[in-house]
Amino acid sequence: MLLRKKQKQDVDSDILALTKIVGAKSILHYKEDLLSYDCDGFTIHKAMPKAVIFPKNTEEVAASVKYCADRNIPFLARGAGTGLSGGAIPLNNEVIISLVKMKHLLEVDYENRQATVQPGFVNLKLTNSISHKGYYYAPDPSSQYVCTIGGNVAENAGGAHCLKYGVTTNHILGLEVVLPDGEIIEISNNGVLDMPGYDLLGILTGSEGTLGIVTKIIVRILKNPEAKKTVLAYFDNVEDGSQAVSDIISAGIIPAALEMMDQTAIEGVEKGAFPVGHPDDIEALLLIEVDGIAEGIEEQIDQILSVCRNRNVREVKVARDEEERGRWWANRKTGFGAMGAISPDYLVQDGVIPRSKLPEVLNKIRSISDEYELRIANIFHAGDGNLHPLILFDSRIEGETDKALKAGTACLKACADAGGSITGEHGVGIEKKEEMRFIFSDEEIEAQTAIRDVFNPNNLLNQGKLFPTPSRCMDIKKVIKETAVTKLLRERML
Repeated sequence: MLLRKKQKQDVDSDILALTKIVGAKSILHYKEDLLSYDCDGFTIHKAMPKAVIFPKNTEEVAASVKYCADRNIPFLARGAGTGLSGGAIPLNNEVIISLVKMKHLLEVDYENRQATVQPGFVNLKLTNSISHKGYYYAPDPSSQYVCTIGGNVAENAGGAHCLKYGVTTNHILGLEVVLPDGEIIEISNNGVLDMPGYDLLGILTGSEGTLGIVTKIIVRILKNPEAKKTVLAYFDNVEDGSQAVSDIISAGIIPAALEMMDQTAIEGVEKGAFPVGHPDDIEALLLIEVDGIAEGIEEQIDQILSVCRNRNVREVKVARDEEERGRWWANRKTGFGAMGAISPDYLVQDGVIPRSKLPEVLNKIRSISDEYELRIANIFHAGDGNLHPLILFDSRIEGETDKALKAGTACLKACADAGGSITGEHGVGIEKKEEMRFIFSDEEIEAQTAIRDVFNPNNLLNQGKLFPTPSRCMDIKKVIKETAVTKLLRERML
């Protein structure tokens, strides 16, 4: 009883100290208030945080981090909680530092085509804030209506238009970061495309919240293209649609976006919030968008129509106006959520393959579906080979969750075996950390964790994410290495 009482006093003292930093209205610590923070978009695993704080500025973030670091309290940053790989799940009873109150557009520099935002600023809100001047922000994950730019930086988020415009890292010009000891640093390339020295912006972008907490972001903004056209094509078999993808790229056309959905995915979106009347008996559809200088757009569209017809397309059409184009994209962008209309639960995966391997890997995914007796819907960025198999299951049925996880691992193994990767934009988090072994050796993983240890030496920031559990072989090598170094240092000291 005395031990329990002391633990309670320790917890209370931490809560009191954090309350002094952020204010009484900016902290949650009662169990019923913390339930909403036990997971992110990866809902299969859940864990409770110690507390959730809502700092209003960089100084409050830094002070909170320093307090936790000095007392060996684990902590992590959280944005909108839309991540799909478990990167914001508090596995170690962390203090969650929620950045949603840091949600302002700080500056727009149209002359130099850049904007400065706080991490809690919503992705789509940036485009909406600058569209009246003819500008937009290119990275467009499907959750852009709610996801935050800070979270996009952590995961190096992509989106439908990353085929032509790249993922988040291609649009980051500067970061303000609170390091795991509470120090505040600023990193910027000053608008220069190729700065000398180490690419610290590149290291931090996509580090999944394990190296520091981003508190300010300078992003590149783009001028709206003169023209934009969108094509919708229906195919009676997936192979023809897959070959059309390769043929379009081979023809020298780089679409702004090149998306694909299979029959199961189409069933879901047609029962979702934005149905558009897709036929229910087709195996695949392509959504293709080209943009750029007005002169030449029609020629590209004609080439795309020709490619589709040469691949036995059942029907292919060009959006009549912006309203129809918007409906097609709303149908696609809400695809993941629409799976709830045809399944109680789903697990979304995020593998990458060479475009030429699309037919092969999609056939393999069909086999995995049969093997595990679970339906798998495919919605993906076909142009850059970023697959999103959605494994449909019912967690109320004993064993189905485990089957879904195993099917997901099998899908990622198929991508890795095809020469691809286990993630294209969703990150590794806890969901795929063991699957990192599909593409990295123990030595390569150790080299990456060494980089993490430079920034985060005590591993208090977002513990247990991104990297697999060290193998015994790695543990032994590390002990031997540390013992040798320690011995050498002692000899020199003597």
